[in-house]
Amino acid sequence: MSGTDKKWWKESVVYQVYPRSFNDSNGDGIGDLNGITEKLPYLKELGVDVIWLSPVYQSPNADNGYDISNYREIMTEFGTMEDFDRMLETAHELGLKIMMDLVVNHSSDEHEWFRESRSSKDNPYRDYYIWREAKDGKEPNNWGSCFGGPAWEYDEQTDMYYLHLFAVKQPDLNWDNPRVREEVFDMMTWWCEKGIDGFRMDVINMISKDPALPDGRPGPGGYGDPSAHNGPHVHEYIQEMNRKVLSRYDLITVGECGGATAEDALDYARADGKELNMIFQFEHVRLDDGEDIKWAHRKIDLTELKQVMSKWQILLHGKSWNSLYWCNHDQPRIVSRLGNDSPEYRELSAKMIATNLHMMQGTPYIYQGEELGMTNYPFTSIDEFRDVESLHAMQELVEKKVLTEEEIFESVCYKGRDNSRTPMQWDDSSEAGFTTGTPWINVNPNYKEINAKEQVGREDSVFHYYQKLIRLRREHEIIVYGSYRLLLPESRDVYAYERSLKDEVLLVVCNFTDRDITFDVEDGSALAEAGKGVMLISNYGRETLEKQITLKPYEAFVWKYHRSV
Repeated sequence: MSGTDKKWWKESVVYQVYPRSFNDSNGDGIGDLNGITEKLPYLKELGVDVIWLSPVYQSPNADNGYDISNYREIMTEFGTMEDFDRMLETAHELGLKIMMDLVVNHSSDEHEWFRESRSSKDNPYRDYYIWREAKDGKEPNNWGSCFGGPAWEYDEQTDMYYLHLFAVKQPDLNWDNPRVREEVFDMMTWWCEKGIDGFRMDVINMISKDPALPDGRPGPGGYGDPSAHNGPHVHEYIQEMNRKVLSRYDLITVGECGGATAEDALDYARADGKELNMIFQFEHVRLDDGEDIKWAHRKIDLTELKQVMSKWQILLHGKSWNSLYWCNHDQPRIVSRLGNDSPEYRELSAKMIATNLHMMQGTPYIYQGEELGMTNYPFTSIDEFRDVESLHAMQELVEKKVLTEEEIFESVCYKGRDNSRTPMQWDDSSEAGFTTGTPWINVNPNYKEINAKEQVGREDSVFHYYQKLIRLRREHEIIVYGSYRLLLPESRDVYAYERSLKDEVLLVVCNFTDRDITFDVEDGSALAEAGKGVMLISNYGRETLEKQITLKPYEAFVWKYHRSV
């Protein structure tokens, strides 16, 4: 089996729902499952195929649901299992699939397994987690938590430390214990039997640690120490998961793999189907990191972006499969980060950025509100933040004098995860139609200008542009399966590339600036050989091509033609 074999998940478009911020049905200020069910017709109208739900399991919410206390119960704030079943049934009736967020590198410290584990050294659950004696009177090694501080927490009850690569309340599970793996596989099977359609796997390349737990150097942008990634048994454990669960169902699977290279993807997303369908990589969204930390306030360089995106497109073609994303619950809004969120250019740049991504080979992921061109929130105070990572960063970096208080606040405002977690903007009524109560986090004040109701009703909106991009993927096999060739690699202004399948070619051109740019259509392209073509999509309504054109600010178009024989 090759990476270009046809599969439904290659031809799908995924929409991520962050339940806490999507739609509140009961007025408590927190989104819920019934709220999601209410909006499924909207997602059907958009045209997506799969809905990825961020965690909805029972959780004390130390990290907004990524700290799970019971994998077979629904978070009380989100509803009940009956609500989940109704949502799943409604989605399936509409032809929509549901992908669950699988968080099994760690659990909550309130999970029954950990309550038992910490109770005594000889408890049967002790080895479900990673416990170590102190070393020279302090932590067992120098690993850092991706949320700041050491990755070890001292527990007085048994006079030992437990590992937590994330928050203190997120102890890492010990995957070297076969009982842990069986517990996880049994839980996954339970959800598959319920009828869910796939798993997005949180930090799945961190489940195997070097048993020697050697000292190391914390990597930039968090995610603990590089020694905690791609451990000695990670592929063995994922292949076991595949044999015992994944291969028994027709699922979409994507693994979040911080620090993974394109070469790593060939192992995790193997063409032989023995592990996962695809992975989430971070190279392109870390191009604006600081030298040693995530926090910086600078723009992504377009030439560097093209190098990274092209590397993944070319290396994985025919061998593996790409996931395509700009936004998710851990990233700021892409129109504020890579585009231009001014009233003049917000919609144009949002459409351009979408064109650039959705015409590549891979499965596209849309994060809630991305299809509206939602922007970063205009934070003015630390009191407006809710994210544990951002709050820890502001405290730790100021204490260590890594950055000034003003610099870290500016950087967290720009790159903080809460930018993507503000409520979905449904209409121009109070609180953007998200809730009749007080929202758990502030609604972006620009909701009166940017909201779903207005855009669904306007044909030239960002929403309808995304709708067309999704429709084109269904209509043109070349968009899904065609090969990729970068044009003008040195241009700092224009991202242009070709897709090819048999005698068909797509020319994709995107101006990433707010200036007019002269573009030679024949420069590096096979278009000079072509006969007449057709414009598939254009954010300026361009209908024809000349040999040399002037690209308008944030202009994007896709021209399809047949190569001369």
